[in-house]
Amino acid sequence: MKKIFKKTGSVILLSAIFLASCNKFDTINTNPNATEKVNASLLATKIILQNLKFQGRDAKAFLSDNGLAKYIAYGNETMLSSQYNYLGSADFTPMTIIPNINSMLGYAKGSSMESSYQGLAKFSEAFMFYYLTMEVGDIPFSETGLGGTGDIKPKYDSQEDVFKGILDDLKEADAFFAKGVKFDGDPTPYNGDPDKWRRASNSFALKVLMSLSNKAGDANLNVKGRFADIFNAGEILQPNTGFLGLVYSSTNPHPLSGTNDLFTSRTIVSHLVLGNLKDLNDRRLFYFADPAKSLIAQGLQESDTAAYAGAYVGDDYNTITAYLIADKYSLLNSRYLKVQAGDPRIMVSYGEQQLIVAEASILGWINGDAESYYESGVKAVLARYISVDPSFAHGNPISQSYIDNYFVGEAAFKTDQNEQLQQIWLQRYLLNFMQDPISAFFEQRRTGYPVFPINPATSLNVNDKNAVPVRWLYPTSELNYNKQNLVDALNRQYGGVDEINNKMWLLK
Repeated sequence: MKKIFKKTGSVILLSAIFLASCNKFDTINTNPNATEKVNASLLATKIILQNLKFQGRDAKAFLSDNGLAKYIAYGNETMLSSQYNYLGSADFTPMTIIPNINSMLGYAKGSSMESSYQGLAKFSEAFMFYYLTMEVGDIPFSETGLGGTGDIKPKYDSQEDVFKGILDDLKEADAFFAKGVKFDGDPTPYNGDPDKWRRASNSFALKVLMSLSNKAGDANLNVKGRFADIFNAGEILQPNTGFLGLVYSSTNPHPLSGTNDLFTSRTIVSHLVLGNLKDLNDRRLFYFADPAKSLIAQGLQESDTAAYAGAYVGDDYNTITAYLIADKYSLLNSRYLKVQAGDPRIMVSYGEQQLIVAEASILGWINGDAESYYESGVKAVLARYISVDPSFAHGNPISQSYIDNYFVGEAAFKTDQNEQLQQIWLQRYLLNFMQDPISAFFEQRRTGYPVFPINPATSLNVNDKNAVPVRWLYPTSELNYNKQNLVDALNRQYGGVDEINNKMWLLK
């Protein structure tokens, strides 16, 4: 008993000393320049960055997404599987944004900024869920974020219901931002301006609705009516609103900057991209790519489009590598690897909005001049490059004069409606080069344009060598933690088979 008492007493004494030491340690190690209390603004910053910042592990992951959209071919240290139609599993990690959103709203309750944070919450949820459902189909939606109540196995909602929830959230975001005030914690160029966030939310809603064009007759979603209501209300992006996204700098460098190595320095711009830019006489060619060294050696000038040669993304990796070693390809413009404050990350923009509106006009969803919308959208996208260091433009800088005279030849708006749609789809494809390639993949999946090259001999789409896959697999973690709900979702959508060629509700 005495030994036990002595041991117990020693533990108590040591514990007291340890606690006292901890108090001193905490005092000594307190950072006077950092906040020690979580608040709504700090959580807002985290939420916005989780949605808008590139979340990939490294520069190669950034390039992999662009390979999926056929923007690039890869001649670096290994084959880029996404270039050859490989789609792995989706990641449900973005759903961890929900607890932070709930906490943000809790801290904001009763404050002058509450409405703005409520708008941000609704937009952020809608944005996150949109990308996830577009990848896989049915997802947990209505029961997410209930882990605190013990519900750790959320059911999967049908994709139709998910889209309805997304659109309803964006409508609520509009209402909250409409009565909001400038809020703290916004790392985007909007700097907490509720009017700009409201317009971006509504612009994003137009994007969501256009992605539902195959379901325009769905009475439950009312795609055409919702689109017209948002457009006619006028609270969408204007030329002077700016984009929703993030600006790169020396403290927040572009994902490719400073990575001139075996993982990035031998990245080739695709023939699909360069060929279309040449057809349009589009100077973005000179901003996207560097000339092929072998063609320069033959006497061509870097300002000549003939000096630019893209790779066919379906070609065998060894063939591409051999041509690359022979300097026969145009590599990614060196500015992507050299400039820390490179092209900003643009996720919602006036340029894309206007192209979406142009398509809606052709489809008869709204009234208006499709040609005018098309031209205003393209001009806004081209204007992004005016501020880029002209030394990277190979003697062909984009100026306002060039933009004003862009719409000639293949760039002039066609008279045939099908050709008009293809023009709009192509411009939406080009604007997402090194920006949001996943959205470009979604759009090509919707429209089939531009046509992605397929080579059965090199395709990694095991079950259909002649097709581009249409969806990601569900995360394997769901089999471990939420198996029954996943099985129910697979049975409801895909005959019980989780496979990359199975069409989700959106595509049927």
